Amino acid sequence: MKYLCLVYFEPKALTVLSEAEKIAFDNESLAYDEELQRSGHFIAAEALDSVKSAVTVRVRNGKISTTDGPFAETKEQLGGFILIESRDLNDAIQIAAKIPLARFGSIEVRPIWELERK
Repeated sequence: MKYLCLVYFEPKALTVLSEAEKIAFDNESLAYDEELQRSGHFIAAEALDSVKSAVTVRVRNGKISTTDGPFAETKEQLGGFILIESRDLNDAIQIAAKIPLARFGSIEVRPIWELERK
């Protein structure tokens, strides 16, 4: 079953890291992606740019409107995702718990809902 691990963290939490610690942390994150690839759990992963670069799009009554940034102001922001394959939710939770950014924020684990044409 596929699960999306949404990685949330407070950007300020990473500002306390030295440059060497940031490099080590990035390398740890990439190494975990490689570990997931070797174990057959990895489907895709990407880090996201700052919410300052985000645009929220809405369509109401056929009209498009956009606003800068995310919909809600929160301390934790969506920083990336990892799409995984796992046996079940418990397995997905164990995988998500090892994502390095979990130490600075939270990982939301959601099953993928497969849409089918009818």
